[in-house]
Amino acid sequence: MLGKGVVGGGGGTKGPKPSFVSYVRPEEIHTNEKEVTEKEVTLHLLPGEQLLCEASTVLKYVQEDSCQHGVYGRLVCTDFKIAFLGDDESALDNDETQFKNKVIGENDITLHCVDQIYGVFDEKKKTLFGQLKKYPGKLIIHCKDFRVFQFCLGYTKEEEVKRIVSGIIHHTQAPKLLKRLFLFSYATAAQNNTVTDPKNHTVMFDTLKDWCWELERTKGNMKYKAVSVNEGYKVCERLPAYFVVPTPLPEENVQRFQGHGIPIWCWSCHNGSALLKMSALPKEQDDGILQIQKSFLDGIYKTIHRSPYEIVKTEDVSSNFLSLQEIQTAYSKFKQLFLTDNSTEFWDTDIKWFSLLESSSWLDIIRRCLKKAIEITECMEAQNMNVLLLEENASDLCCLISSLVQLMMDPHCRTRIGFQSLIQKEWVMGGHCFLDRCNHLRQNDKEEVPVFLLFLDCVWQLVHQHPPAFEFTETYLTVLSDSLYIPIFSTFFFNSPHQKDANMGREGQDAQSKPLNLLTVWDWSVQFEPKAQTLLKNPLYVEKPKLDKGQRKGMRFKHQRQLSLPLTQSKSSPKRGFFREETDHLIKNLLGKRISKLINSSDELQDNFREFYDSWHSKSTDYHGLLLPHIEGPEIKVWAQRYLRWIPEAQILGGGQVATMSKLLEMMEEVQSLQEKIDERHHSQQVPQAEAPCLLRNSARLSSLFPFALLQRHSSKPVLPTSGWKALGDEDDLAKREDEFVDLGDV
Repeated sequence: MLGKGVVGGGGGTKGPKPSFVSYVRPEEIHTNEKEVTEKEVTLHLLPGEQLLCEASTVLKYVQEDSCQHGVYGRLVCTDFKIAFLGDDESALDNDETQFKNKVIGENDITLHCVDQIYGVFDEKKKTLFGQLKKYPGKLIIHCKDFRVFQFCLGYTKEEEVKRIVSGIIHHTQAPKLLKRLFLFSYATAAQNNTVTDPKNHTVMFDTLKDWCWELERTKGNMKYKAVSVNEGYKVCERLPAYFVVPTPLPEENVQRFQGHGIPIWCWSCHNGSALLKMSALPKEQDDGILQIQKSFLDGIYKTIHRSPYEIVKTEDVSSNFLSLQEIQTAYSKFKQLFLTDNSTEFWDTDIKWFSLLESSSWLDIIRRCLKKAIEITECMEAQNMNVLLLEENASDLCCLISSLVQLMMDPHCRTRIGFQSLIQKEWVMGGHCFLDRCNHLRQNDKEEVPVFLLFLDCVWQLVHQHPPAFEFTETYLTVLSDSLYIPIFSTFFFNSPHQKDANMGREGQDAQSKPLNLLTVWDWSVQFEPKAQTLLKNPLYVEKPKLDKGQRKGMRFKHQRQLSLPLTQSKSSPKRGFFREETDHLIKNLLGKRISKLINSSDELQDNFREFYDSWHSKSTDYHGLLLPHIEGPEIKVWAQRYLRWIPEAQILGGGQVATMSKLLEMMEEVQSLQEKIDERHHSQQVPQAEAPCLLRNSARLSSLFPFALLQRHSSKPVLPTSGWKALGDEDDLAKREDEFVDLGDV
């Protein structure tokens, strides 16, 4: 198992203690302490950030089999981050043009990003938590963004070791109160210099006007209405202040069960079909209350199911789909593939990497999510059905599936502003419990389920398969996933809009107190310079051509109502009731999840959406129309940039997506240059296009780890097939042989 290997010398042989090669003799460290202090790098603190503890003469090192080296410096812990300040700053920077984050440095770890902390005692690795009786000589930190930091404390003073280790453990693992998060300290201190981006047009969906705009954009205002019945969160703290319901629904029905059991509108298709979601009613044992609930739901169902004009298909994602426990278990196994402490451990894992990947079931879960989204897309697009997603709180899998469906059907959601607005609508205002699911307060590990990261992984599959359809890049998705753990943005740090407003001073405050103005993650200028932001925008994105007024009239879509049989006559109309058990649900309950999974996956040609799926893939792709992913086994891949970016052994020098992108950008620049010459001859002025990032123009200096690392060290292991390099001879013999070139392809 990963993480259980001996940390230290290569091949498990015990080396002399300490197990690293020091560039400075121990006696020189103590005699030259004053000289070292003069070269210390300054600690940069954010507004409101406070230094808690620190330790000097710490070695941050990189391990290459039995050879170890690194850089001496200070290890500090603040109420925002853990940071290493090297004495030799130049040795820590890979390149002066590296893709840098203005908030988080290369050697900074936000407290929320810490996943596990390990200590090494006599070459034995143990998990650290609580109060320690004995302190380790080596500290290993596994991060949620898959970085692994190793610090040797062998030459650090004993008092400083106790202080820094205890401080890091306490401030990263002890349960916290919401108001104690750095988010509030930063917002209070930075009240007067809050950065806002005037070019940011992300729709926040925190006003009635925003919802009305979305209804008008999707032509959903013909059947649905925006309501303000929950203004001030008088009805339900789980729902946003404003949302959309079917027009015939009386507003008093929303108040009856405190917002539960109400169909909430998500999005409308061009043909008039709509996607809705609904949370379950409270579970009651009393027969009288159950009868009242049944009568209430029957009335709701008649409101949205009016055959033959409006046919509704219900999808109970809480019982007929994935469970949160499955997602949590799969991700826990999956992430261990990328959290390797040294190259020896990497190569040991490499032998059985694909079998470990398969046993984690993470890629299978991605496939099931995409498959479910395609099924719903087929119902809306081909059969003109409304689809109602059911879930206990409608804030986990409902958010995931509804977002994927909109991404596949609505080209606006594939622009950067549209995608950000989608996340605001479905996840932030949709009440996804970011605080619990990311375990920001460290209060309940069982609630930590990476549902939003699963969504981003599903989005990456679409971006990877259809690059010209998306205005944003995989680098954008990667830094968005990193932003989950940066506590200066309010976007991913609350369980509901009510919780955010209640803690920002907008509720229950006196007139003199000024509400906090928290940053939103969508203002990318806070994290990146304009030059770096160019890597977030896809230069290959195909913009939708603008039509003149005459063409627009002819192309205008009209809502269609289904007046006869469904388009596919072989399929029966799925008239589902809220209290009617269906045959497929019954089979799953009788046979169990394991057998039903085999039945569903054994022959995908039997799937009810196969005809729709095959028909779409047989035609040329319209990047501004419906977009479906390939879901066959080999097409669902590992998101290499996010998961492998910190592993030097996994890099492809001058290759991978970087080489492909650089060649395409060179061609685009050449075409642009030719176009400018043509325009000059016609005495016309051409508006210059955004320049390609200069970092990409010399792909020979880069690797597939770009832009998070340029060139990193080579592993001393030869690149050989994973069928067993150990069987080919002794390690010393392998090291002497010439490396053979093996095309690893695309991971």
